Amino acid sequence: MIKVLVVDDSPTVREQLAAIIESDGELNLVGMAHNGVQAVDMVARKKPDVVIMDIHMDKMDGFEATQIIMEQSPVPIVINSTLLSADHVENTFRAMQAGAVAAMEKPKGPGHPEYAQMCRKLISTVKLMSEVKVVRRSSRLRKVTPELPPSPAPMPAKEKAEIKLVAVGASTGGPPVIRTILTNIRRDFHLPILFVQHISQGFLSGMVGWLNKESSLPVEIPEHGGIIKPGHVYFAPDDYHMGVMKSGKVVLSKASLENGVRPSVSFLFTSVARSYGDSAVGILLSGMGSDGSAELKEMRDKGAITIAQDEESSVVHGMPGEAIRLNGAKEIMNPMEIAAFLNSLVDKK
Repeated sequence: MIKVLVVDDSPTVREQLAAIIESDGELNLVGMAHNGVQAVDMVARKKPDVVIMDIHMDKMDGFEATQIIMEQSPVPIVINSTLLSADHVENTFRAMQAGAVAAMEKPKGPGHPEYAQMCRKLISTVKLMSEVKVVRRSSRLRKVTPELPPSPAPMPAKEKAEIKLVAVGASTGGPPVIRTILTNIRRDFHLPILFVQHISQGFLSGMVGWLNKESSLPVEIPEHGGIIKPGHVYFAPDDYHMGVMKSGKVVLSKASLENGVRPSVSFLFTSVARSYGDSAVGILLSGMGSDGSAELKEMRDKGAITIAQDEESSVVHGMPGEAIRLNGAKEIMNPMEIAAFLNSLVDKK
């Protein structure tokens, strides 16, 4: 059975989460902590497989607790957050930067029409995250920004076609990696970057706000028919596939789910392969499953530069690993190497 620890300062929420966990025969509730101090102690003693962590709590909040747990007793942590304010959501992503593997909205009450769906989502997330590998996080490393690899970048920029666009897909473990890449890209980076990031509905605008504060490039959610701009970063909106035409016009679609998700990395990569061919870069980051893996190969077959994140730096190597297996990735890089390569495109313009 999967051992679960619940951390929340609200007795009502603790009891609600306990009831949801105990309703599934594969999950075992091993304890409930009222704050971050108790959470750190109970993780060390009870050795849970997954922790469900609140953010705002007395004595020690979820962000600090996540930092300490990931330094001392690493375990998959799912942030269980309200979406009441930008501050709540930003702290959620700070916790993910500290090592939390996923974030989801707190379930509504039993009388809410979405209650059953949110319960299923919570149970599914806990089961999936219990399979995620986690690594010990050093406080020293967390506070020091690593230096970029020396120039030239690990892979030379392509000569036969001018690069016009970068397309990136990510899922579990993606937000901290995306932050690392964007915060290490030069201010004069001149290409549009299109992202599909699998994330629980309602958290995207908070992630975009967080990244806007961290990155020197403007980060936004595009509208259907908008024209992508040089040096701008775009994230597919909640529940919409995102593609792009050769003219640079954004296409948002409510077409059927692909690989069980919408937005889908596969949709973006297919669109870019058809519209931009060998003048694009495709990058597949940490994520569970195979969304975008075959389509990265399609991009490579059309002449694009294709990169998969390496296994060592990935929280989950499903998506990039499958792309590598399919020979879809020309290069395998860690996030700092990806940033260095993208910077090399500025030098080649």
